[in-house]
Amino acid sequence: MTLVYIVLATLIGGLLSVVIAASLTVALLGRVVKHLVSLSTGVLLGTALMHVLPEAFESGASPHALFMTLLGGLMFFFLLEKAELYRHTHHHEGDGHHHHHHFDEEQAGRGGFSVLVGDSIHNFCDGIIIAAAFLADHHLGLVTALAIIAHEIPQEVGDYIVLLNAGFSRRKALFFNAVSGFAAVLGGILGYFVVGPWKELFPFLLVAASSSFVYVAVADLIPQLQRRLPIRETALQILWLAVGLCLVSVVVRVSG
Repeated sequence: MTLVYIVLATLIGGLLSVVIAASLTVALLGRVVKHLVSLSTGVLLGTALMHVLPEAFESGASPHALFMTLLGGLMFFFLLEKAELYRHTHHHEGDGHHHHHHFDEEQAGRGGFSVLVGDSIHNFCDGIIIAAAFLADHHLGLVTALAIIAHEIPQEVGDYIVLLNAGFSRRKALFFNAVSGFAAVLGGILGYFVVGPWKELFPFLLVAASSSFVYVAVADLIPQLQRRLPIRETALQILWLAVGLCLVSVVVRVSG
């Protein structure tokens, strides 16, 4: 059953993002993504700092080794993003970020495929993280999957907007988005068979997962929220961030 949970958890985020992208206009998607970024910030930080890291440190593994893993993970994802292989696309032209004209075409690269390659690698890593969490503990897997899904939806919707602005048709952009999302399923299945026999590594894999969550939240999402906004927009950001934190707390209590 664990493998079934992993496959379902890795499928849901990609399917939801495709459904949302297919059912809403680009202008409405831009407004939805803005709020989802705040929500996913709260979910990622809450999951990493209130649940996954405490679980890893309560395992009995060396705290020094776990902190070194956390540092190594942060540096790894920094270097991966430097190589443009760990992309986080949450914006589009006209979204208020004041990007120059043709920004999305540059972000998408040649034909938009650099976006797809980068996000496929990102999704593959997410799949491995979900597998490791479910193998460690089912309710921990559920919370981890929630965090990844909360981030994956605005990421994939953002990719969809970039691909449209790079010249892809709606159908083609949705298709390639779905293909990119399927990389998470492959990562989850591979993680189940490769990580499963190495249970002593689970605390370190959980810390590596947390480093991914913290890096994405601090290096990518929070800077997008740090803009001068009217009081109402700022209040909405804080509200959605708080909703994300509360959502993690509720899921932890229910699943525990």
